[in-house]
Parts: sequence; structure tokens; C-alpha cells
Amino acid sequence: MRLLLAPMEGLLDAVLRDVLTRAGDYDWAVCEFARVSDTVLPHRYFRRVCPELLNGGRTAAGTAVRVQLLGSDPACLADNAAHLVELQPAGIDLNFGCPAPTVNRHRGGAVLLDEPELLFAIASAVRSVVPPGVPFTAKMRLGVSDAAKALDCARALADGGVEEIVVHARTKLQGYRPPAHWPWIARIAEAVPIPVIANGEVWSETDWLRCRAESGVADVMLGRGAVADPFMVRRIRMHRAASPALFPAADRTAEWRELCPLLASFWRQVQDKVLPAHAPGRFKQWLNLLQRNFPHAETLFQEIRPMRRPPEINAVLMRHGIVAEPTALAA
Repeated sequence: MRLLLAPMEGLLDAVLRDVLTRAGDYDWAVCEFARVSDTVLPHRYFRRVCPELLNGGRTAAGTAVRVQLLGSDPACLADNAAHLVELQPAGIDLNFGCPAPTVNRHRGGAVLLDEPELLFAIASAVRSVVPPGVPFTAKMRLGVSDAAKALDCARALADGGVEEIVVHARTKLQGYRPPAHWPWIARIAEAVPIPVIANGEVWSETDWLRCRAESGVADVMLGRGAVADPFMVRRIRMHRAASPALFPAADRTAEWRELCPLLASFWRQVQDKVLPAHAPGRFKQWLNLLQRNFPHAETLFQEIRPMRRPPEINAVLMRHGIVAEPTALAA
């Protein structure tokens, strides 16, 4: 059984990966995509997308982070993968799952799932430059508008040399609307000779159990559910070790106390990374998801929601016992 941390463009960046991998033990993670078009990206670009490359490809907590490539040109993707290999990444992943209209209009992400032959060409080209020992994976959805080509796409990736496939069990058009169609993952796992990992709509331990049962696979990648509940992965591992009949109820008060230092660290790092005008939005984005599970997060979110300046938020956090020293960029 493995638990993986998903790539989430615009949300799960290196700062959030840092705090989430300190809160829970993930087997590996994937960074946001590096968009490949018609040129070989410089090393500094890869290091910006995946700063963990400066730390042996791992977060501070030691979680390996694979670098994800997005594009549609097999030769250019292969050239970029060869260049990326020089940085000794913890692995290389291909993105066939992003449903964003802007990305899809430029022939990237899930829109390519209408073209299994192109998926094979991309996987084969990248496989030819990724040396043995460097994990080579891909993430896909069930299709563009329906799942008619899901099995063909999975076979194309496996035949092209991909070692494992993460399947987000929705189509591009379904976006993130519930439900995720986990039984389709079982069909894909039966169709390919490589490991398949389930992804999509896992918000709780109960969802995790149902996902594994309906998909028939042991490994699950967590996305928004992990952001909304940073300690879920830890509770799952505790359940796995003890095998109780039911998961015990989470102690949200105790977990909130443990989460407060991580919130403070996240807020400090965000202020160091982005302009002061953008930092509040990033903090509110995480709190908005946390309030699904933590009443304290809901209270805090409502209080800082109208605020636009970091010093205002610093004062509120201090009142809530969250020590977040102002940074040079927050003034």
C-alpha cells in the first residue's frame, strides 16, 4: 500500500508540499507541471517549478518529488526530459490529466486522451532518454468527453515504456465534479501489465477504503483531500497497521494544535515566495479547504477573508496563537 501526494497546479506548490509532507508520510509526490512547447527549458526553470531539485529531489521531510512534464511534441518532450535528467530528479512524470481550458487549447493535458497513438509516441520518446533507475510514470484521466478510449490510452502508455499510471477517475469534461468513477480504474488495471494508482475524490479514510475496494488497486494518490485534511494520510497508515473495524473519529482539536505551527510556516514561506499583494490569497486558499474539517479554520477564514495586507493577517494569527513573524516582503 502506497500513499502519494498529487500535483495540483495553482495550489499544491513547493511551499504546501513542504508542510503536507511534514504532517504526513507520503511514499512520493509530483510537482506542478513544467509546460514544454518548442524549446528546451533551462535548468533554472525546472528548479523553479520543483525547488526540491536543490535538495536531492526531496522535500525537507524527505519525500521524493517527481517532476511532471506537459506538452504534445514527442521530440521536444524527450529533449526536455534528457535535459531534466542532468538535474537527477527523483522521477519523471507525464501529464495527461490537466482539464484546464487554457492548457487544453494549447494541446496539453487531458485533451490528448483522444489520441492514444500520440500518447504512445510521447511515452516512447521520453522513455528513450530516461535512464534505468529513474522512475518514469504518467497521470491520465478517463478521457475527454467519455471513457471510450481509456483502455487504449492506458495500453499506449504502458507499451511506450511508462512504468506506472495514475488514473484520475473522471473525464476532462467532468472536471472535479463528484463522483469519481473508481470501477473504471479496475478495468484499466486489468488491461495493462504495469501498476495502476487510483486518484480522485478521496476526502476521508472511508473514501480511501471505498476507492481501494471499487478500483481493486492498493495504491492511492491524494489531492484536494490531503490539502483539506493534512493528517488523513497519517490516520490511514495507523488504520492500516492496526486494522480496526472502523476508523476512530479524528480529534480535530488536537490536530488543529498540531497544525498551527505548520500554518505559521506556510504563511512565512508564502510571504517569502510571492508579492505581498498575492500572499493573502494563497493563505485563504488553503484555509478555505481546511474549513471542511477544522472548525478553527472556518473561524480564522471568516476573520481574515476581507483582509488584503499581510500585516493585518499577522495580527489576527497572533491572536489565534499562530506565531507568524512578518517577513521583509510583508511590510
